[in-house]
Amino acid sequence: MLDQGAPPQHSSQTDPTSLGVGARLLRRKPVERLVAEGGQGEGGSLRRSLGLWQLTMISIGATLGTGIFVVLGDAVPEAGPAVTLAFVIAGLTALFSALSYAELAGSIPVAGSSYSYAYATMGELVAWVCGWCLVLEYGVSVAAVAVGWGEYLNELLHGTIGVTIPAALSSAPGEGGIVNLPALLVVLLAMVFLLGGVRESARANTIMVVVKIAALVLFCAVGFMGFKSGNYADFMPLGMAGVSAAGATLFFSYIGFDAASTAGEEAKNPKKDLPRAIMLSLIIVTALYVLVAAVAVGAWNWTKFEGSNASLAAIMNDVSGQSFWGTLLALGAVISIASVVLTVLYGQTRILFAMSRDGLVPKALGKVHHKTGAPRLNTVIVSLFCGVLAALIPLGKLVDATSIGTLFAFALVNIAVIVLRYRRPELERTFKVPFGPVLPVLGFVFCAYNMFSLDTVTWVVFGFWMAAGLVFYFLYGYRRSRLAAADAADASVASVASEVK
Repeated sequence: MLDQGAPPQHSSQTDPTSLGVGARLLRRKPVERLVAEGGQGEGGSLRRSLGLWQLTMISIGATLGTGIFVVLGDAVPEAGPAVTLAFVIAGLTALFSALSYAELAGSIPVAGSSYSYAYATMGELVAWVCGWCLVLEYGVSVAAVAVGWGEYLNELLHGTIGVTIPAALSSAPGEGGIVNLPALLVVLLAMVFLLGGVRESARANTIMVVVKIAALVLFCAVGFMGFKSGNYADFMPLGMAGVSAAGATLFFSYIGFDAASTAGEEAKNPKKDLPRAIMLSLIIVTALYVLVAAVAVGAWNWTKFEGSNASLAAIMNDVSGQSFWGTLLALGAVISIASVVLTVLYGQTRILFAMSRDGLVPKALGKVHHKTGAPRLNTVIVSLFCGVLAALIPLGKLVDATSIGTLFAFALVNIAVIVLRYRRPELERTFKVPFGPVLPVLGFVFCAYNMFSLDTVTWVVFGFWMAAGLVFYFLYGYRRSRLAAADAADASVASVASEVK
């Protein structure tokens, strides 16, 4: 008789790759297992220290920044005064997806965000694809935001001490420079904050969010004094096609509202606070975006925005006739954009933390420092990667690459809501998307519409990125998946028990 206490000897059965390719790719991770593993990492665990206020500030911090301070200058030449409509279209796309995020965050409050939601509903391969898109969304958007930070830093330096950083050291090689040192610097500063732990990072972020909101309110107050209704005479000079193109570009402005969902394992009351934080942040951000865009186009003819990455500061200077107000806004922008870098970088590290725990990326990325409760090696690696991207790649290329990765991940989240309702109708949901599957379907359609509004080059880059991700998965994650290994072990134990009987 076999020794029932001995480990199974059927090594071929415990090999995760022996389970069959189709079964492996479609294997779902149970919600209960996802939640039970919450906070657990290599050598330590994450700390639950974030309340509703901090979670809302993380979402606002990750969203409100470069999109309005910098990308506005790219979107206005595409849509004209109708850029306000483009903001509404992008906001609706974000809203439908935000509702789906809120439902899933309340049901599956874990660090992996949409990666974990896909793992619980659509299987390992789709989860990997979603996680890989999130790496593109978060990692590349950190670099894009950092590039925008450098623009306003130069504006601030010019307004205060009369000097600027030479173009060779403040622009990417494709834009006439050698390296963008300011962009690299702000990423490294964010890394230092994150290494100190989530509580300290959240405090710093809250201060910066208050500053950025004050800066935008100040812009509206000053800019409104130069408002000219004639600037709206030709509202849609480039037609609906221009509005659609601008909407796809401006969707970048809404990236980050889902950052709160990556804090699921560090929130005190995640089931209730995560949905609230997501919806509150999106409402506040959308209201500010539409107001600022309306004032900006009213104060400046839309043709003047071409090539201006610090347009809000320039508008304040023009309206007031003094450089003081533009310099003050530049200071607010420098602080506020830094908070985007901080919070988005935070989200990236937590997603990789969750993927590492599942065995799909190296386990070193899931190692938690016992004193700070932060995944230190993960934070350093991600920061250096994003810093190098920011230093060497132009802003425009980064923005579009970020948008397509985000739209794809959001589309999957909308599908995940419908699938989870069908598979797990009894699951506790602290928030439910209204009108059944209608709004998630609309969210999916809006995401697809915006994706197809992006240019061919962006799609080619996205295709190469996805191909590289699939190669990595089949060479590494497919063989090291902890879920597959655990299920194979369970099957082996059941086989041994059957033989004993």
